[in-house]
Formats: sequence, C-alpha cells, structure tokens
Amino acid sequence: MSDEPRPRLLDPLRRLRDYLVLPTTAKLESFRDRAGLPAEDPGIDAAVAGALDWLGRAQDRSPSRDGGVAHSFSLVKGWAASYPETTGYIVPTLLDCAALLGDEALRERARRMLDWLVAIQFPDGGFQGGRIDAPVVVPVTFNTGQILLGLARGAQDFGEPYLAAMHKAAAWLATTQDEDGCWRKHPTPFAEPGEKAYETHVAWGLFEAARVAPERGYETAARANIRWALTQQRENGWFENCCLSDPSRPLTHTLGYVLRGLLEAHRFSPDGALLEASRRTADGLLGAVDAEGFLPGRLRSDWAAAAPWACLTGSVQVAHCWLMLYEVTGDARYRDAAYAANRYVRRTMKLDGPPDRRGGVKGSFPIFGDYGKYQYLNWSCKFMIDSNLFEKRLRAAEAG
Repeated sequence: MSDEPRPRLLDPLRRLRDYLVLPTTAKLESFRDRAGLPAEDPGIDAAVAGALDWLGRAQDRSPSRDGGVAHSFSLVKGWAASYPETTGYIVPTLLDCAALLGDEALRERARRMLDWLVAIQFPDGGFQGGRIDAPVVVPVTFNTGQILLGLARGAQDFGEPYLAAMHKAAAWLATTQDEDGCWRKHPTPFAEPGEKAYETHVAWGLFEAARVAPERGYETAARANIRWALTQQRENGWFENCCLSDPSRPLTHTLGYVLRGLLEAHRFSPDGALLEASRRTADGLLGAVDAEGFLPGRLRSDWAAAAPWACLTGSVQVAHCWLMLYEVTGDARYRDAAYAANRYVRRTMKLDGPPDRRGGVKGSFPIFGDYGKYQYLNWSCKFMIDSNLFEKRLRAAEAG
C-alpha cells in the first residue's frame, strides 16, 4: 500500500477555509507563486547582499530582542522570537562575509549572537531546542551541535569567552553519546521520536571544535557518529531515519544535513569509503532535480518525488554539497546541478518591496508548501548565502 494518507472528502473544504482566513499579504503571495517561478534571476551578488540585509533585520526585529536571530518572518503571524540553533550556525556565515566584504558591522553582529548564546548555555554545556520562547526548555543534542559550529568559529576568531563555551558544548555531546555513536539521550521535543541519521551535522560541529582544540579528542565522538550513520545508508544512497517527522518521505533539508555531515567528515580526514558513500547519496539526489533546478521538497526511498513543492532550504544545502563534491571529484554533473538549484532559489527571492520580506528566502516554493508554510526562514537565508558564495568562488576560478 502507498504510505500517502488517503484523500478525505472534506480536505478541499478545509483548504478553502484555511485560505479564506489568511491575511491579504499571504493570499497575494500565494497567488503570485501559483503563477510559477519568476523568470528573472537577480544574480549572486544582489541575492547575497539582500539576504545579509534580511538577516540583519531578523536580528534587530526579533521580538525577544536578545541579540539572537528571529526564527522567521510569517505572513500570518509576523516576526518570531530568536532561534538559538540556527543563530549558532549563522555566526560562521556572517564572519565569512565580514572578512570577504571588509564589513566590521557584520563581525559585530556575529559577536552579539555569540554573546547571547553563551548567556543561555546550560551549566552542563547543552543548549535548548526550539525558539527561545519554547514551552519546553531542555538540552537537545541536535541544537547543541549546530550552536557548536558558531562557538568553534567564535573561539577561532575572538578567543574567550567562546572557547570555554565551545569546550562545554563539545564535552557534553561527547559524554552523552551512546556507545555505538548514535545520540539518543537528549532528543528534541519538537520532532518525532527516534534515531536521527541527520545528526552527522552534529558530528560536523565536533570536527570544527577539534580543529580549534585537536588535543581534546572531539573527533573521536564525531567519527563514531559517522560510522553509526552509515549503518542507516542503503546501497542506492538512501538514508533511513532521516527526517523530522516522516522518515518514509524525508525533507531535502534533512537529507542535506546528513550529506553535509559525511562530506565534512571526509574534509576533516579524507577517506575513500566516505567519499563513495557521499557520492551515492549525492547521485540519488541528482536523479531528483530537474533542468530548471527544481528539487522536490520530500523524496521517497527510490529518490522519486514525494511533494510538488520545493523546500528551498534543502535545495541550497544540497547544492552546497554538490559543489563540495565537484571540487573533490571534478564531476561536472555536480557543478551543473548545483548551479541550477542555486539559480532556482535566487529566482524565488524578491529584492524590493516590504523590508520584512525583501531579501528573505521562503521555506517552500510555492510559499504554501508544507515546509515553513507562509514563512521566510533565517536558515534558508544562511544556506543560500553559503551556497551562492561557494558558486561565485568556483565560477571565478573557472574563469581564470
């Protein structure tokens, strides 16, 4: 039997009801997206500049006003409170851009984010899941791993107090890991329970901490998780247990996470088996993207589409992974697919109009897709910037 839910007679009526109660701005954006992908590509420089400006507004307009980055801007609910997890991995993006552009203001924004993260760290080293105003406040493995990426970069660029916070977070992850390399003790309360293969993205945080402090053995825990994750991979590159809510139809967002973790493990310590495992997953994703750069937001175990909308976050995450593989292998299929996926996402962006949306990246395209519905997400912006700057560097190198 199909794992798709059976259609219900009342579903069309419910959808109509939900649409009718939307604010006018959400209805208009929905109408525009139904018309299809805009033809115009704003280009890398304009898209990145717009996204950086949007992230600055997301920090300034967060209702919690704490130095963190607002989770999102919703056409239904407005700005959401700061999100520790993604604020953590936005830090390296801002510091990269600050160095590239010679922009001290971006550097100071990153420092404000880091100061907030240090202030909310639990005494044992972990960090909470969800937004800062979450109804359940408990330490969570995945969120701690993502914040560790920012703390490691903060320690590298600024030193203390971020070095001490980095050690606390990394040590907490290492000591809460199960013997087989999986993390099971501190799951997020905001996803379905169970093992998560995409926590290779947590392992990446430990690899970054190991670069800062190679004597602490953080890479041992990271490698143990990578080994466990590979037990979840099928011959065709598919990963079991790789979604927030539906492992039979995972988001490209979480598939992007698991693939990036494998590639970062290979970057830390080149290994032919790791590279081959990464290529199996990347090749499966290649079979799902079309010539225009559309990558379905959910996929099935044979890499067939399981959603008619794109998860824009996942699209640029996967594009970044393809570019990493192109750099290592020289296989132009990865480069061409990444360029197409990046271009697709850029074409969904608006660089004019109301500032709350200008330069933002939607959760889904069309905006009424089931990932970040009617929202502009801070992590969509972050991953778009990273992937597009990578593309710009590769294009410059190819141009000589």
